This record gives sequence, structure tokens and C-alpha cells, in this order.
Amino acid sequence: MKTVTIRNIKIGPDEPIALIAGPCVIESEAITLNTAAAVKKLAEKLQMPFIFKSSFLKDNRSTETSYQGPGLDEGLRILEKVKQELDVPVLSDVHDEHQARAAADVLDVLQIPAYLSMQTTLVVAAAKTGKAINVKKGQFLDPADMKNVIKKIENQGNHNILLTERGTFFGYHNLVVDIRSLPVMRKLGYPVVIDPTHSIRVYGISSSDPAGGRPEFVPALTRAAVAAGCECVFIETHPDCANALCDAASMWPLQKLENLLHQIIATDTLRRELEKSWPL
Repeated sequence: MKTVTIRNIKIGPDEPIALIAGPCVIESEAITLNTAAAVKKLAEKLQMPFIFKSSFLKDNRSTETSYQGPGLDEGLRILEKVKQELDVPVLSDVHDEHQARAAADVLDVLQIPAYLSMQTTLVVAAAKTGKAINVKKGQFLDPADMKNVIKKIENQGNHNILLTERGTFFGYHNLVVDIRSLPVMRKLGYPVVIDPTHSIRVYGISSSDPAGGRPEFVPALTRAAVAAGCECVFIETHPDCANALCDAASMWPLQKLENLLHQIIATDTLRRELEKSWPL
């Protein structure tokens, strides 16, 4: 498996498990900076590589009046400030060729949303920037089919690729995390990320409605994925989830993040010990 390099961070099978975390969407400069600073402090305390995530635009919303974020220009300005003031890599979603090219001037990782994971023009444009690419596996895709997305990126000379599991359609409105997808995607040769906070969304219900997510399942899904061998964990977190402007029902409370990170590290340490002592 290849090791992905993002600034001074290495993500791979022989590296410490990494963390991608932050609010779902940029709500304000203050919330963004304060959350990034708080997560960075925790990550440093636990010696966990950290990439800050927040979206400048959430295009996949239930209604056209739902909050989508500050937009490209203002969002990149805020992410640039996070990057410069806190000295952490930053990640955000891109939705088209124009955004990919513009965002590459600021972002360390360009993220391809799950619904757009098969959009060739977008994937190729993002790959051509030379930045690391995090592709969220479409809810409709067999994990083995991610090989086709990988090929599109590799053909542009880019081999800094992360593959994210965020649930698969299980009938209407429901997602299920098939743990088998993690070893399947790992065999494709790139580090795998688990995103439990999107996996527990209940689609068809507004994310501002408490019934729109089941965050109580985040710890179990996270531990299971880490035990299965993922190299990175993606956690959307917020200091006031109930009043968040996007994915309020599914983000993990910032106040509970430290204990979850302890569980992640302990599970990863045990997995490595087991694999070393009793290889299969």
C-alpha cells in the first residue's frame, strides 16, 4: 500500500492513525478558527496527525434555502487563515472544475463528494492540481469499483489518494457500513478513511431535525472500522451541534471528541499488536 503525504503528515499502514475533523460547513470565521484550534490541541496532546476539514460550500442540501456555506471566495479566505494561523493542513469539498482549480491554491486536500465520485471531469480536474485527493465512495458503489476512480487520478500522474467509506444505501433513507469494504478498498493500494458521522445520517429527514441522524452509533462504527485496519478517521465535529447550520443531527460533539480519540488510538494500537503477534 502506498503512503500518502500531506505537508508534514504521512498516512499509511506503518504510520500513526490520522484524523480529519472539523465542522460540516464553514459557519463563521470565529467558529471555524476556534474549532480548528480546539481539535489541534487534542490531536497534539494525543500525538495524532490532524487535517482540518470544513466545507466552503455544501451543494447537496434538502432545499435551496438550506444553509450552504459562505461560498468559494470567502470560504477559502477563512481556510487560508486556519492554515496560516494554526499551521495545519486543510481539506474541503470541490464540486466542479472551476472550484478544483481555485481551491488548489489554498487546500492541501481536495475532497470529491460521494455523489460526485464517478464524475470524470471533476475527478480529473482535481487530480491535475497535484494536490492530495480524498474520494468519498459513492453510496451506490461496490467498493471494488473504486479502482476505476483511482485509475482516473493516477492517469494524471497523481498518486496521493485517500479512499473514504461513508456508508452504502440500504433501502431508502438508510445507510449501512459494510466493514468488508475497508479491506476491499485497502487492496486497491491506497489508505482508507472511515467517516462514521455521515454514515449515521438518516436521509429524507432534515439534518436539523434530531431524527435526521443517529450519532450514538458513531463510537461503535468508528471502533469497528479502526479494528478492521483503516488508516484515518473522518469526524465532523462542532462545539454546539444542536444549533449547527448543517448536519446538526449527525456531527459528533466537540466536548466528547477527546474520549472518542482515546478509543480510536487504543483500538488501533491493539489491532497492530494482534496483527504482529498472530499474523493471518
